[in-house]
Amino acid sequence: MSSSLLLKNGTALIHGINDKIVPTRTDILIEGNVITHIEAGISAPAGTEVIDCTDKIISPGFIDGHQHVWQTLNRGRHADDGLLEYMPKGALTSSIHTNEDIFWGELGGCLALLNAGTTTVCDHSHVNVASGRAKTAVSAAVTSGIRSIYCFTPFSVVKTWDPLVVESELLPPWVLSDFSELVEKAPFGPNGRVQLGLGFDGWHLPQEAAAPLFDIALKGGVKLLTAHSVGGDVWPFGKFPQSLERYGLLGKSEGKKNKFQIVISHATEISEEQAKAFVENDLYVASSPGTELQMGQGRSVGFDDSIRAKACLGADCQSNGGISIVGEMRLGLQAERGMRNQKIVDSGRAIKSVHRTVEQAYNLGTIQGARALGLEDKVGSIAVGKLADLVVFEADSPAMVCAAQTEPVAAIVLFSTAEDITTVIVDGVVRKSDGKLRPVQVDEAAREIVGKDTLVWKEIGKRLMKRRDEYWIKNSSLDFKKMEKDLLQAWAIDESKIADGV
Repeated sequence: MSSSLLLKNGTALIHGINDKIVPTRTDILIEGNVITHIEAGISAPAGTEVIDCTDKIISPGFIDGHQHVWQTLNRGRHADDGLLEYMPKGALTSSIHTNEDIFWGELGGCLALLNAGTTTVCDHSHVNVASGRAKTAVSAAVTSGIRSIYCFTPFSVVKTWDPLVVESELLPPWVLSDFSELVEKAPFGPNGRVQLGLGFDGWHLPQEAAAPLFDIALKGGVKLLTAHSVGGDVWPFGKFPQSLERYGLLGKSEGKKNKFQIVISHATEISEEQAKAFVENDLYVASSPGTELQMGQGRSVGFDDSIRAKACLGADCQSNGGISIVGEMRLGLQAERGMRNQKIVDSGRAIKSVHRTVEQAYNLGTIQGARALGLEDKVGSIAVGKLADLVVFEADSPAMVCAAQTEPVAAIVLFSTAEDITTVIVDGVVRKSDGKLRPVQVDEAAREIVGKDTLVWKEIGKRLMKRRDEYWIKNSSLDFKKMEKDLLQAWAIDESKIADGV
């Protein structure tokens, strides 16, 4: 493997002042895992691998600010599901995932993201239903080659399925022990490519009950905290920034920084006052238009004026089509435009110009994603000194030709597919070339599960299908409709507040 790469004669999307994109015909030299030169006519040092980028667009790798990577085996199950239906069929099924299921699901999910151009993911991983599961998921992320902030998330363990009963203790000793072990060993993989973060949705617990978890994180140098917030008063999720303030995690009141870099996923239906509090308290929002629109979580806020400067995008659920950040750009942009346009149409007028731009959508999935994760100095844009996380698009492909030559940002946001991505580079290593994922080297910690050192995608796909068949058999005997009623009762939600989307 070459220690240097030269991307030759491509159109690079360079972020300028105020995040304005400046398409620039140039060469990009990568030495080790860092971009060292950006200029035309670079002579390749001896031994450099040269990638001809003529008629290609070079983009910074996409940043996924909210993702449940492990859910690959559930793909297709939620095509017509709302949030209530998703909870037992999706989230809670971590309790019937075996260690092998976790490895292959996580690996398959990471590679799907890479194939679609995501180079960095904030992985909100609620697989911690038994000791060792998180360690397995981390090993799969390392194997894939993706850059990840693996957010260890304590989660409800299903005690019985009929009736649906979960263990009352969210933080038993083994959870704290597993987290401590990961904190001691982090970061993981070459160059520490997989970092450790913390996911937490147990805001109903008193602060003193959760204190040991946060103490481990803070003393161990964990930098990122992520949590769910779903709009409206029906769902029993944390309220922000109030929950963070109650836990003593905000720094504003003391004139200090927050104890963590904080990303709140969804944050739909927040009030103008809440949005102002998010900005004032330096909280970021990861907006996931795909699941938010489908599952009735409320309007996606990533494009809203009140919060847009603190927003990024997340594809959310591997099980519900959440793979492509470009897809989220496109969907979120058009949904926002449609909502604004409808207000004008309803007033009996016609629109003069559309609301929001493709550049704004593109930035939510690149530079703003990097800011949200506290990685702006490392990824999210193409600049000398930054890590070499890059995506190369075929500008003369059937989907992108004509658009790419004049409006390259629009070509990506509105026209591209994963098939148009010829090359994906993470940390200076080519992970996809000539439109196909390259083989992966199995992390040493996963060799016992895999049984070999190297894997190609075809084999990974076959293993996934085998795990999926066995896993779905387990699911076939479960009465998920009854579980929905059990959940409503457990959450003390009046069933009259749940309506069909018809």
